Amino acid sequence: MSYINDQLIHTLKSFNVNLGDENYSGKVRENFYLDDKIIMVTTDRVSAFDHILGTIPFKGEILTQIAKFWFEKTKHIAPNHYIDDPDPQVLLTKRAKTLPIEIIVRGYITGSLWRDYEKGIDDQYGFKIPAGMTKNQKFDSPILTPTTKADYGEHDEPISKEEIVAGLVDKDIYEKAEKYAIELFSEGQKWAQERGLILVDTKYEFGMIDGELNVIDEIHTPDSSRYWMAEEYQERYENGENQLMLDKENIRQWLIEKGFSGEGTPPELSEDIRVLLSEKYMELYKVLIGDDYNPSLGDVNTRIINNLTDEGLLKENVNEG
Repeated sequence: MSYINDQLIHTLKSFNVNLGDENYSGKVRENFYLDDKIIMVTTDRVSAFDHILGTIPFKGEILTQIAKFWFEKTKHIAPNHYIDDPDPQVLLTKRAKTLPIEIIVRGYITGSLWRDYEKGIDDQYGFKIPAGMTKNQKFDSPILTPTTKADYGEHDEPISKEEIVAGLVDKDIYEKAEKYAIELFSEGQKWAQERGLILVDTKYEFGMIDGELNVIDEIHTPDSSRYWMAEEYQERYENGENQLMLDKENIRQWLIEKGFSGEGTPPELSEDIRVLLSEKYMELYKVLIGDDYNPSLGDVNTRIINNLTDEGLLKENVNEG
């Protein structure tokens, strides 16, 4: 796909405009606050092991459209903050008071959980993981592994339910968040199975809007979730082989192979890995949504500015990122 290579020089690394009363720059998103709403611009930045590594062509657009798909598909299960998408790479959302924790639901033992388990660390969430498990094995039923929400450059830390309800989040609110997380994950797994995928694990963030708990940030995207190809799972598992992945885990494995797992300075992303990850995100979009992904080519920054201006959300800008 030559257009992916052509887009390497047009990716959105940052988005700097004079917009709203305040703004927040996260690992991937630039959030602009307008009274009770947020304009969430998803850049093309990619992060892993709590480091921003560079940019991936079309990543922000694919994440935004998958998140929109899932917000609309799951609103009957849990209310969420989505209002509109004024640009393929931008969400207009309700402003929420974010809970200071994230809930990760895991259907399989893999990724960081497996790496800790191999080291004998298996009780950091207030319960013991069954003994004798093997990499990529399915749990009898999904488990919840909450973490703290860390600022950029710091690590999210495992935390138990008991620690959360002891002071971070009201017990009733947290238990409702757990309930929503399990129901959303079940819905995600069911849809993924119909599409020939396995939703392996995923992260949920929650916030309070007008006294009601809402799902916020993103949902079931390849940044917040792991997806495997279902048809090859069992054979690969039995042979001890890595699974076919359509998510950000590809770049984590690339980094690990380069000798980087979070400490020190990460290696510079090659054009090959940037293109590969873009292809994986596009493939997931096609399989998950059921439609071909039609990318918006060219200067992302100018397109977003024009679309926000057309929607009356942006009246004046100072810098172009």
